[in-house]
Formats: sequence, C-alpha cells, structure tokens
Amino acid sequence: MTTDFRTPALDALAQEIIPDDHFEFSAATARDRFFADTRMLDVKQWVHNAFRTNPTSMLGHMLGNLALTGSEDLLDLGCGNGFILEHLRPHLAEGSITGLDVAPAVLAAAAKRLHGTATPCTWIEGSADDLSMLGADTFDRVMANYMIHYVPDLNRCFAEVRRVLRPGGIFQLTTDRTDSMLEMYQVHFTALKEMGAPQDLFKATPKGRLSLANGTPQLQQHFEHVEVVTWQDQLRFTDPEPFLTFYTVGHNHCCASSEPDERLSEDFFRELREHVRTQVTEAIAANGYFAVTKYTGSFLCR
Repeated sequence: MTTDFRTPALDALAQEIIPDDHFEFSAATARDRFFADTRMLDVKQWVHNAFRTNPTSMLGHMLGNLALTGSEDLLDLGCGNGFILEHLRPHLAEGSITGLDVAPAVLAAAAKRLHGTATPCTWIEGSADDLSMLGADTFDRVMANYMIHYVPDLNRCFAEVRRVLRPGGIFQLTTDRTDSMLEMYQVHFTALKEMGAPQDLFKATPKGRLSLANGTPQLQQHFEHVEVVTWQDQLRFTDPEPFLTFYTVGHNHCCASSEPDERLSEDFFRELREHVRTQVTEAIAANGYFAVTKYTGSFLCR
C-alpha cells in the first residue's frame, strides 16, 4: 500500500513558502565542510529511520527499484559512509560493489563499514563526472542517491554513467521534490523573518538543481527510458530536541550555516534555533507531534 501524506493544505503551503531560488554549493564545499566527517550523514540516517511513519523504508524503496537478483556489479556514486551499501550488500552476495566519493573521510568510513564482507568491494576517491578509471559496460546497476546536486558537470556525469552501464542495466538517481520537508522550511523561514535576517537566506534546498520536478529532460538526453518512482514519508517528533539536531547538524540550519558568512555570528544561529524551537514546541503541544513531510523518489533510467 502506498502511503499518501499530501493534502491540499500542504500543497498550498508549499506554493506559499518554498522560494524559486535555491542554494548552490560546490563539490569542494561538500568535500571540505559537509563531509569532512560523517556527522551530517549519521544524523540524517538516524532521524529518517527512527522517526519515520511509512512502514516501507527508503532503503526498501531503493531495493524495489533496483530489482537485484544477487549477482549484479553495482556502482554507487557518492557512496558516503556506506550506510545504504551496508543494507544492499546481502542482496549482492554473488555480485560486487564499487563505491565512489569525492570526500576521503566518508569514503574511509564506508570501507570500514563493509570491511570483511564476502561481497568484493572497491573504493575510489573521485568525482562522479569523471569515471575514466572505469571501463565501458562494467556495471549492471549504478546509483546516485541524494548527491547529484554537488556534481560539477551533470551532462558529463550522465554520459559517463551511460558508458559504464551494461545494456539492460538500471541507473537509479534518488532525489527530492523542492517542497520536501516543507514544515522544516516553514519554521525556518518564519524564524528568519522574525529576526529580520538577510533576504538572500530565503532559498530552497540545493536539490532544486536537479529535482524530481525538473530532472527528466536532463536525463532523457542520455537515456532512452526515464521513469519517476515517488516515495513519501512523514517524520513525527514529540520532542523538539531530535528535530533541532536534524535541523542544525543534518541540514546546517536549512543551509544558512553551510558556508562561513561574516554577517552571521554564533549568536545569530543561537537565536535562530530558539525561534525554531519555540515553534516546534508549540506544534507538539497543539497536535501531539511536529510533522516533517517528505516528498522524494527515484529516476530509473535505462
């Protein structure tokens, strides 16, 4: 059964609060700031699992899309700390895994996580738009999960994926709609307004660069068949503190603290968190929980 958390009220709210402009960050920023260690990934993975209400996990969604038989050779672009690969590995008992990431710290964490498993694993430090170290027709499955917005050259990346993917293989690119987790953005933007924050902080997620809404035409330039498979969830918090950790560490205050900004002191962010905490606490008191609705999914390209 597909869980549908969408309501007319949420759709109207998204139209009202999600800006057209989105943040953009370089691969170097991702490597040197976001993924210099595994904290951001660890927090997101914990929260998305511990507070979900959809009985089918995101990992279950991905597994269904990949349709693994156990003997595939799989390439994971932007493999991060190996959390997803750890869960996919038993479904590749007779296959192989290659993980690529631009950030050496998280790549080392992935290698440690899967060390000693019987499935052969190869780890490559590099950018997803340069797969020149890999041969043509090498992989049955290629994944790029929640990372494509950091890749410098998307067209080159997709051309490279097409080259290394075997005939009949599947490229799964997982990302969000720009209005995913809109309740988090609502309390964030409300807090910024209350503080009179700079207008250039009012931007949507960097995933707007290639979202579920705009990605199909870009992918169709390289793949004959592009299918969108959506997935929804709703995180529910009865305590504001786990949400604050998710907001602060997992999402850098909705990207406001992603890069140094001399206008924004630690006092600014301390006050911002208090404004957000107040709203979340009020929502919990009124409704029993604070909800964060996820609109996400995958492009399946062949």
